[in-house]
Amino acid sequence: MTQNKHESDVAFITALAELLRENDLGEIQVKRDYGADDSLNVRVSRVTSHAAVVAAPAPAPVAAAPAAAPAPAPAAAPAEPAEDPASHPGAVTSPMVGTVYMQPEPGAPAFITTGAQVSEGDTLLIVEAMKTMNHIPAPTSGTVKRILVEDGAAVEFGTPLVIIE
Repeated sequence: MTQNKHESDVAFITALAELLRENDLGEIQVKRDYGADDSLNVRVSRVTSHAAVVAAPAPAPVAAAPAAAPAPAPAAAPAEPAEDPASHPGAVTSPMVGTVYMQPEPGAPAFITTGAQVSEGDTLLIVEAMKTMNHIPAPTSGTVKRILVEDGAAVEFGTPLVIIE
């Protein structure tokens, strides 16, 4: 009986992963109740969706580069280090796995916007982990140069969230 249940759980999780991929979703969370003290709680998320969010700013410089034909080769060399936002000295990374929220509650204004001035300790965004809302503070004062995640995106430990200069 336990072996069949385990096999059906694996098949269920595999089906969730396929559903996630087929519908281009970032995350699915499901709880299955089998009985009084028996349940399965599954959360399946795709890391590839973050690569698309991080890679989204990169095409803009490439689109601007063709305007000046001789400049693309020199512009490509500095663009490579910029593609890894985690290596930027002003990068604020996620201290945990969770879901990003850009505002304190739905419908409220975002904590930060690109170009906004922040002071050390100001809340930049929230990372929800295990139903706990964790406010991510600005490590230094400065200007928000880039916001690298979208509201509702799943993040991993060390994912670059914001760049402050």
